[in-house]
Amino acid sequence: MASPTPLRALIGGSCIPVTAHELLLLNGNVFGISGFIHRAVKGSIEGLAGAAGLILGGVLVAQLEGTGPANLSLALPKVILSGFLVGLGTKLANGCTSGHMICGISRFSIRSIVATATFFLTGVITTQLLHQDVPAVGRVDWSVGQPDIKLLALQGIPLALSVLLYAFNPTSKRDAKSETEVSRSAPPRNILRTLTFLATGMQFAFALRLSNLSEASRVLGFLILPFHRGFDPSLALVAIGALGVGIPLYQFARGNEIPRLGGKWSIPRGGEITPKLLIGSTIFGVGWGMAGICPGPALVNFGRALGSGGVALTPYAAWLGAMALGGLLA
Repeated sequence: MASPTPLRALIGGSCIPVTAHELLLLNGNVFGISGFIHRAVKGSIEGLAGAAGLILGGVLVAQLEGTGPANLSLALPKVILSGFLVGLGTKLANGCTSGHMICGISRFSIRSIVATATFFLTGVITTQLLHQDVPAVGRVDWSVGQPDIKLLALQGIPLALSVLLYAFNPTSKRDAKSETEVSRSAPPRNILRTLTFLATGMQFAFALRLSNLSEASRVLGFLILPFHRGFDPSLALVAIGALGVGIPLYQFARGNEIPRLGGKWSIPRGGEITPKLLIGSTIFGVGWGMAGICPGPALVNFGRALGSGGVALTPYAAWLGAMALGGLLA
């Protein structure tokens, strides 16, 4: 019987936007994990590095914990369908929980707020229809153990790298002198940008595992809502922690909007609420509610499976393959 872990969820959730902010300041990119995967499939080195960082982080988590991820509760054909729907939906909606819910809401993006509300609603409906058998939860566990402290400490390594990259790659006065230019950018330092994607991907993996939201059962336990005996409020604490840190970071600490490692500032500004956004978010929510996983946990758990000798490797590999296919067909 699983127990809600609100303190772990809050701490892990608070760490997630720090990772996203590092990528924002250094590379000028949104930490959108579905985007990493979709771009990687089409040959993007930076997208591949971001996805690889999440997988490598999962491998290290498995080595730390000595175990692999829990198996998914669905039969393999439904796992594949879930992955396909998530891939299709995130490509149409141009984002998932990381890009829309964490990064987008922190920017007060109306598009992301609408997308999040849509996929949350369809995720809840899907979970209600498919997962009424979610087991009851145990008593609340407020503990933070040694493995959790190690996961927190591990985040300090890529964080220190980001601080060094930021400190030793200042923007020039010429880059920053005109506030009226539509596009202000310096030549991209491609090797350092790729390293940043890899390192922040690893850091995100540690934060996600600390929050416990790498487990599909935790997500389904929240989407089943409080009226069910299996309700687990941990996801709400992750969101509170993430937005409580992410909003002030973006609103007050994004600097001059010139990436330290060159390239363009690629943060969306506004945008219309289109049928494509609504349809994509709806499809994503259905896939999310089917299996309880989205792109970030899938990559981390794939890494955990690799790092533990193949425990539950097949469902996560199948899910990711189906997601990639869904994105290609969108």
